[in-house]
Amino acid sequence: MPQVAVFMGSKSDTEYMRPCIQVLEQLDISCTFTITSAHRTPERTEKLVKELEDDGCRVFICAAGMAAHLAGAVAAKTHKPVLGVPLNASSLNGLDALLSTVQMPPGFPVGTLALDKAGAKNAAWFAAQILALNDEVLAAKIAAARQDMKDDVVRAAAELDGG
Repeated sequence: MPQVAVFMGSKSDTEYMRPCIQVLEQLDISCTFTITSAHRTPERTEKLVKELEDDGCRVFICAAGMAAHLAGAVAAKTHKPVLGVPLNASSLNGLDALLSTVQMPPGFPVGTLALDKAGAKNAAWFAAQILALNDEVLAAKIAAARQDMKDDVVRAAAELDGG
């Protein structure tokens, strides 16, 4: 049973979203990772949301570029949290995807993250924080990972300072 579903609008989005999967795996969060399109395969998208919800999925992460309607299409079909990762896939440098993802009508929110790989990583961290609300073991893993990040900065500063 995946706790998190990661949807991408096309195969070309895979390179941007791999960091999301890596964070989820690092935290031992079960997930599924697939391609579905709000425009090209709307029936598949709707079916996936229903099946995954029935299986206990608790958070959806959706990545898409250009019109970037995937997160909104998923938000229309679930009451679970939906996190959107806009991708830079057009001559507008991702601005179109960002605006499409963030501008949702009231009652159908999408938590919108940064563009591309940074957004993919933070979508995974945010999904983990949502799940950790009811999972103290996961909350401890997040705290430990953050401590590791802090320690890395302190070590790097010490190396740079010559100490």
